[in-house]
Amino acid sequence: MRSRIVGLRLVLGLMLASCDLFSGALGSSGDEQPFYRNCINNCSRRSCFGDALSKFVARQPLYMRLSGWNCVEECRYGCMWRTVDLLQEAGYDIPQFHGKWPFVRWLCVQEPLSAIFSALNGFSYLFMARRYCASVPSTAPTYTTVVKFSAVAVLAWCFSFAYHCKDTPLTEKMDYFGATSLLLYSVYFCCVRTLGLQNPWVAKYFGYLLLIAFGLHILYMSYVCFDYGYNMLLSIAIGMLNLVWWSGWCVVTLGTRPYVWRCLLTMFCLHGAFLLELFDFPPLLWALDAHALWHLSTAPIPLLFYGFLIEDSRSLLREEELHKFL
Repeated sequence: MRSRIVGLRLVLGLMLASCDLFSGALGSSGDEQPFYRNCINNCSRRSCFGDALSKFVARQPLYMRLSGWNCVEECRYGCMWRTVDLLQEAGYDIPQFHGKWPFVRWLCVQEPLSAIFSALNGFSYLFMARRYCASVPSTAPTYTTVVKFSAVAVLAWCFSFAYHCKDTPLTEKMDYFGATSLLLYSVYFCCVRTLGLQNPWVAKYFGYLLLIAFGLHILYMSYVCFDYGYNMLLSIAIGMLNLVWWSGWCVVTLGTRPYVWRCLLTMFCLHGAFLLELFDFPPLLWALDAHALWHLSTAPIPLLFYGFLIEDSRSLLREEELHKFL
């Protein structure tokens, strides 16, 4: 028992140490600029206390107040652009601030194009889910799983939209956990389609396992450390499992189900689009960066994937009805 406790403490200590190391690496070069830090301090003292704060609140547009922009954040936004102007005049590269490139805010939206393209992805899933429900009888074997998958996808992209509108601790968690839930449910969906139709208990207990893992993931990220490096590695691992499992099944069944080419192409398009994240660059016109392009590139993919889902559900339903008839 004592050795288990020591081992648990060692693992927890290593996790916390990795959090500390990674959080120390999260500081962006723009944050460390003396001009930027002094600008924020001076602006906060001048505008964010006492009567000056009351005047700021009175001048602030209602939509900015309702969206949660406060005085200190306004100081950060103004000082960011003054720092960018100063560095550009001196011939230096554009830095990131607090882990993000400088973006021109549209009304109250912090990253306008990423927010718009996130909403476009959500509408794409919603539109194709409605088409699926209109095209496939509810008696199809995978109907319920597809509907639940669609709900998770739409919700995840709504969370992404909220996060890109306004980066707060809450919207950040919503975005990260929403993305993880979509990846995990896609793996669960693959299990249902490839194994669960013949062996429902396999999909059932695999789903329980994924649900427990997701709960532990949320607990760790929420109460131990919001670890960006760990979250990225986990997302890559789940994404690779998703790619290999779906693609392997598609290759094996392509001879008997020609329509699975849509699923195979979907997997490669999704993971190919993620490569855009590797080509990071300062935003064009202070609005379009690699992350926004990634979101834009994924928006048409549901049209391809749901084409596969519609054909597959109809095929499964025909096979089920034929089996009953025989």
